[in-house]
Amino acid sequence: MEQGYPRTNMNETALEALKQAIRTVPDFPEPGIQFKDITPVLGHPELLRLAIDALLAPFQEEAITKVVGIESRGFILGGMLAHHLEAGFVPVRKKGKLPYQTLAETYQLEYGTDTIEMHVDAIKPGDRVLIHDDVIATGGTAEATVRLVERAGGQVVGCAFLIELTALQGRKRLPAHVPIHTVLQL
Repeated sequence: MEQGYPRTNMNETALEALKQAIRTVPDFPEPGIQFKDITPVLGHPELLRLAIDALLAPFQEEAITKVVGIESRGFILGGMLAHHLEAGFVPVRKKGKLPYQTLAETYQLEYGTDTIEMHVDAIKPGDRVLIHDDVIATGGTAEATVRLVERAGGQVVGCAFLIELTALQGRKRLPAHVPIHTVLQL
């Protein structure tokens, strides 16, 4: 059985509308990258509502206490998810961007490494955490975020992504015990 939650009950027309709104920007931020831009979804109230409802669906009854949003687009929908779940919101940012003491996690990129950070007091032992980012691509940042949350004593209830770039197989980098929910597979 594949790791993750079953697909949302959203009808195919709504899923197709979300998919059609995702803009592909070639060669951004560098040549060869086909960037998936969610801003058209954000700018359309009904599509934004559909995206939030679809991301929330598996987690409504999970007693989430914190939503962790990954820099930077994960902040937008992550904050909205936290509001709907009546949970706190925790930003995970690139190294040096947070103003207080941090926990850091370094992870491998295709060529080199990167580091993300979270405030040391953001997650308390026993917090039930939903991790969110707009896209899961290679999975490195999400994997590092899971490690950060678990080091702080949080229980990762799941990861929710609006888009999964299936060809990059990023979900394989996440631990088997972490359920993954994606709305759109591209």
